[in-house]
Amino acid sequence: MSFSSKTIVIVDDEQRTRQGIHQTLEQWTAGKYRIMTSGNGLEALHMLQAEKVHLLITDVRLPEFSGLDLIRSLERDSHRPAIIVISGYAEFDYVQQALRLGAVNYLLKPIDKQELLNAVNEALQLEEERQRYKKLDKLADPVLLELDLQATTLSDPVRRAFTFMAEHLHEPITMAQTAAHSHLNASYFSVLFKEQSGLSFSEYLHRLRIQRAKELLLHTQLTIAQIGERSGYRTDKYFIKVFKATEGVSPSRYRQQMRKGPENIY
Repeated sequence: MSFSSKTIVIVDDEQRTRQGIHQTLEQWTAGKYRIMTSGNGLEALHMLQAEKVHLLITDVRLPEFSGLDLIRSLERDSHRPAIIVISGYAEFDYVQQALRLGAVNYLLKPIDKQELLNAVNEALQLEEERQRYKKLDKLADPVLLELDLQATTLSDPVRRAFTFMAEHLHEPITMAQTAAHSHLNASYFSVLFKEQSGLSFSEYLHRLRIQRAKELLLHTQLTIAQIGERSGYRTDKYFIKVFKATEGVSPSRYRQQMRKGPENIY
């Protein structure tokens, strides 16, 4: 798993517990994570608002602003970290509330080092998986995705057209050519395609080309010119112009930001 540029925040009003967790994680990560600590919930909240935090480890009971208050404050945060809660044996009601609020695990005091490391490793893997899904959400065209899900309800000619276009996307594709492949005349095909997909032929083709370009930008080391060519654009200049008009960023900027993380786009 990747350890680059990740931040862990530890919140506990007991200095001994806080320092013990910090020391254990420092040794485990060998400096590859940034580990921050706080003795109260409000200070931790300011940290979370100022930093991109990947994992929050917090006691459920803190003076003034509790661990539960801290977790609740993150409910609508799109950058919400994975959360592990710490509690004493008599505080399981608080733990249950924390789990309902989205905490992924809990640790009972006194904390066992190996249990801590197991919980942290699992939480960070879950957080990484969540980031991967967010990235895929940014990558996928929701209209094309919905059409894929509805494919069984479409007529054979339209399904054949979808397949033909996907297989020949790197080439110039005309509606007449696609209609002929589906054994229909162009006029009837145009009406049928729009009726069943909800998109005109040219709009569907545009979305398909942009989708292919986004996939190649993320998953290959091809140059912008090569990606434009494989996505069916005549020149790299035209590809960049169309991509930027559609996505709001240039292809190179899109690639750079997607590889950093989906939250950095737009």
